[in-house]
Amino acid sequence: MDDQTHGKMPISSRGRESRGPDLFSFVECALQTQSIKALFELLVNCSSNEGFDKVAYGALTRSNERRLPEYLPPPPTINFPSDWCQRYAEQEYRAIDPVVRRTAMLPRPFLWDELTSLYELQPRELRVLHEAREAGLKHGISVPLFGSQGRLAFVSFASPFDDADPRARIDHLTTLASAFHNAVAQITPPLDEGSKTDIPLTERETECLYWVAEGKSAWVIGKVVEVSPNTVNFHMKNVIRKLGAANRTNAVAIATRRRLI
Repeated sequence: MDDQTHGKMPISSRGRESRGPDLFSFVECALQTQSIKALFELLVNCSSNEGFDKVAYGALTRSNERRLPEYLPPPPTINFPSDWCQRYAEQEYRAIDPVVRRTAMLPRPFLWDELTSLYELQPRELRVLHEAREAGLKHGISVPLFGSQGRLAFVSFASPFDDADPRARIDHLTTLASAFHNAVAQITPPLDEGSKTDIPLTERETECLYWVAEGKSAWVIGKVVEVSPNTVNFHMKNVIRKLGAANRTNAVAIATRRRLI
């Protein structure tokens, strides 16, 4: 009887000990650190509880740029197998990686396993997916994350387990990715963000954003500014779009840094 079966059960994606922080602990801890490395380690710890312990985070090119994105980010925000990262770079797989292309095109999280059924992939694209699986990235989830000035970032989670169920984990991992991205934005805002103060927010959009920053609900804001909650939500969607934010919380953070509220 080997070490895995003596005294404890084998660890798999479905049967493993519950360790590390949950989502709420992640958000709380993220607010208390100024270290990207520490944030990434916390993210990996949380995603490992879901059976997805291989993680990569990085920025893609801006939406108005035509050149292909540099998909694999530098350490400390990637822990994919080093041999795979080296081969990926040497073979210039970023030019044919179907995960890269769909991350830049899709506005929602997606499963790597679904790419072959949703798209007619070329043989070279299939080769990248096949070699990734051989390298230990058996099942994957990619989460596009939108930022200011049309920027696009991503978090990709991968599992080494054959029995991993990415569909069952996608909602939790997407929430983790968004929380991590927002925490990173608080630590390292874009260098040119501070100079962009001419965002064309209307008076009503600014008013709604102010009350959101104060923690008020759409219903309460509607009563204050004498519009319906649906109208408040409409204005906030416009604010999020104009600021290139991921959500309302991110919009408030961006607006505060730019002194828009």
